[in-house]
Amino acid sequence: MIVRGDTVDREMAVAQMGALEQDLFGAGAWSANAVRQELDAPARAYYFDVDDTDGHSVDANTTSPRMRGYAGYWYDGYDAQIMTIGVAKPHQREGIGRALLERMIKDAKDAGAERMLLEVRVDNDAAIALYQSLGFKRMGLRKRYYQPEGVDAYTMSLELAPRVVGFAAPTPHTAEQQ
Repeated sequence: MIVRGDTVDREMAVAQMGALEQDLFGAGAWSANAVRQELDAPARAYYFDVDDTDGHSVDANTTSPRMRGYAGYWYDGYDAQIMTIGVAKPHQREGIGRALLERMIKDAKDAGAERMLLEVRVDNDAAIALYQSLGFKRMGLRKRYYQPEGVDAYTMSLELAPRVVGFAAPTPHTAEQQ
């Protein structure tokens, strides 16, 4: 079940997202403090996929559900920049990443974003295929973007709103309007 980040207990989210970060990204993972700062930063929208099959509620006053995935973006009034997306290894290839990404795309469109941007490791074939399947196009390359490994990243974008280029043709006037 996908829930908005502002509906879950903050410390539970920090702990579980931090643990997933470490497992997924190793030396390049965000620390718990970095996760906390990111979740609290302005203009962010975060989403968590939580396992609701064990009867646990997402309410902060009950036992915490298990987080299977997370994703978030930053919105500046024009572009929605994906900050991170991750799915626990045992749950990869179950559609969680796609569901999180589709939710972010929908909500970014609803917020008025015209374009969604991201960076992805050039060696992450599964993520690249997912992004392309949803319409993202490669824009460029950022050399040695992912540290400390020094791995390159592709920049990708998805147009969310049609762009109007040029000027609209004038409306012809009838004799009655003049």
